[in-house]
Amino acid sequence: MRNLIAVIACLVCAFSLRAQGNYEVQVYGSDLVPKGVTMVELHSNFTASGTKGIVDGSLPTNHAEHETLEITHGFNEWFECGFYQFTSIQPDGSWQWVGTHLRPRIAIPESYKLPVGLSMSTEIGYQRAIFSPDTWTIELRPIVDKKVGKLYLAFNPTLDLSLHGPGKDSNPDFSPNVKFSYDIVKKVAFGLEYYGAYGKLTSFDATRDTQQMFIPAVDIDFGANWEFNFGVGVGVTQATDHLLVKAILGYRFNNKKN
Repeated sequence: MRNLIAVIACLVCAFSLRAQGNYEVQVYGSDLVPKGVTMVELHSNFTASGTKGIVDGSLPTNHAEHETLEITHGFNEWFECGFYQFTSIQPDGSWQWVGTHLRPRIAIPESYKLPVGLSMSTEIGYQRAIFSPDTWTIELRPIVDKKVGKLYLAFNPTLDLSLHGPGKDSNPDFSPNVKFSYDIVKKVAFGLEYYGAYGKLTSFDATRDTQQMFIPAVDIDFGANWEFNFGVGVGVTQATDHLLVKAILGYRFNNKKN
């Protein structure tokens, strides 16, 4: 276990020196941050191979890094609210502010004993036009998940809408995310994450124009206060960044389950 942690830590440090990708590469589970607990997460994403020119007025992604600070507070057993601060480190070393999002989320409490976990995330916010032509957006993310023995499954059939920009008057985009993982040992789970962007909900793009990425990933349990996820993703369509390295490190404050 110590050797595995050391190797992963070295990889994260090495990639975080150079980097970009999406801002928050994560398949959501249905569980919320507990009442009174504040979760602080750092999302580090490096695009090792991506776009090399300006696309629709947006800066290229190749060899740039996105660092996102996420702070989430649990208010009760059915509601939490998250805050995101997005930044980007460009290949020339300049560090730029990208935007800010707010994410309220509700869930069906475990006390209802449903056969699956259910929650709904709504994320709204602003990003600068040089990073996204649609500057004000809203994301609707239903979340369904299930733990069966050592196997964990999660599905996020996400809808993305533009509130300001070229996509404002269009139908929402469909961006499904899926995760499968298996507990190899008590504190380590290996799995596969899938991230897609198919285009408009009523008329999907041609396959070559969709974004589809598969990310083999590992989740390590360092204790009740910690969250750690690491993965290396490969884009499988022409419109997708070809190689992405991502890491999530989180810590829960005031957590009573120590």
